[in-house]
Amino acid sequence: MITLFHSPRSRSTRIVALLKELDALETVGIAVVTIPRMDGSGGRDPRNPHPDGKVPLLDHDGTLVWESSAIIQYLADLFPQAGLGIPVGDPQRGPYLSWLAWYAGIVEPVLTLKAIGVDHPAVARTFRTEAEIQARLAGALKDKPYLLSDRFTATDLLLHSPYAWFGKPGVPAIDAWVDRCTDRPGARFAAEFDAQHAAD
Repeated sequence: MITLFHSPRSRSTRIVALLKELDALETVGIAVVTIPRMDGSGGRDPRNPHPDGKVPLLDHDGTLVWESSAIIQYLADLFPQAGLGIPVGDPQRGPYLSWLAWYAGIVEPVLTLKAIGVDHPAVARTFRTEAEIQARLAGALKDKPYLLSDRFTATDLLLHSPYAWFGKPGVPAIDAWVDRCTDRPGARFAAEFDAQHAAD
């Protein structure tokens, strides 16, 4: 049995979108749980086995997988027929894994620190600046609609997600890419799912 522990309008929303894109909604159950929110609302849910009480968390027959990048890679590999992952042996496997790791190690820390108003030279030296992140993305998208090719992959689903949440950056290549990603069936389904379950 596979279960995604999810809280509406959180980082796990992108995993709900992924399940739709993978055609895995009949195989992977979604358990809606509460989490502590930045505004002080919500709270840790005793049904959620995540060691920090956060989401997303994937439980596959008792094996726990946490962190969005890991869950996305895990599920894309588990459902290869959807074509959202890049298989071992494919020349694009390295770039695929690098984009997933770059999101977790660079993009999310930089954008989160900006959102909470933290600005320090060590952040730019250790990670990157927001401008450098945008330049890297725009460069990758200058001659193709998605990060790896003409095909939407799990890298696009993950990397566009902060811009879907915080707003587009005003960079034409990135803005058009975000529009393509948010117009997909997975993003539309996840928004509808969250709207329904946020009211429950």
